[in-house]
Amino acid sequence: MRLATNGHPQRELARRLSGGLEVALYWCPTDNSTSIEVWQSSSEERLAFLVPREQALDAFYHPFAHFPHASDELAPAHEAGARS
Repeated sequence: MRLATNGHPQRELARRLSGGLEVALYWCPTDNSTSIEVWQSSSEERLAFLVPREQALDAFYHPFAHFPHASDELAPAHEAGARS
């Protein structure tokens, strides 16, 4: 279990590696939210963003189709916490 940006514990539901990207799907039992984390090891860049629960599995397989367009929905890497 790890902490989300809001300080609540998260549980990893799924993780996959594809084309140099590692994608993880998380669920927070405190507020029942789901989020996606995309990690690119070659550049050490990470994106983390919330997704609606009903779209969580699709977002896991197609994270960039669910990528938020407004910058206020993104969690900067330094605020999103350490990579698990």
